[in-house]
Amino acid sequence: MNVLLAGATGLVGSAYAAQWQGPGTLHLLVRRSVAPGAPLQQVHVVDFAALPALPQCGTGDAAVCALGTTIGVAGSQAAFRAVDFDAVLAFARAAFAAGARKLAVVSALGADRKSPSFYSRTKGEMEVAVAGLGYDSVIVARPSLLTGDRSALAQPARTGERLAQWLAVPFGPLLPRAVRPIAAATVARALHRALLQAEPGLRILDSATLQVLGSPP
Repeated sequence: MNVLLAGATGLVGSAYAAQWQGPGTLHLLVRRSVAPGAPLQQVHVVDFAALPALPQCGTGDAAVCALGTTIGVAGSQAAFRAVDFDAVLAFARAAFAAGARKLAVVSALGADRKSPSFYSRTKGEMEVAVAGLGYDSVIVARPSLLTGDRSALAQPARTGERLAQWLAVPFGPLLPRAVRPIAAATVARALHRALLQAEPGLRILDSATLQVLGSPP
């Protein structure tokens, strides 16, 4: 299975790349050049604002989108939407044009196109948009607060994720799976396993389901 991955330098995307074992090639679509993590990976520097064409990647069987930011990191609602809606939708369209018929995308807990929260509403609108592109299978992950080491990725820490790290050890086992902080590596495993299962239609993976589906082997 050849996979096109957007967001390979983030928490979930880098975890997905680190776990890749093939068979097939993992194409890493990035804004800046990075070294491939394994022989079965190829790096492609792209301008997500200039998609949908991805001629350099050839044909992909599946696409994984782990693009995402926060309003605080982006600096404004408009800048946030440019990443979490516009870039995600552009990548999904480009991957479909490149032959992908299975799509897995990272959304967020509480995503709802009718939400009064701009963040949650944008995520919900993104989900509706990608579900309407014609993919045979669309997998939407809605993780709770992510845990992982952003400093190792040369990225600024996020307030919510710092809270998740602090809560994870003493309180994590006591919290319901639906809201428990979740490791980025767990989300990445769940996405890949869901792609391999290839159930037709739209499949929403809430954080509790991600915890189970993405548990270590």
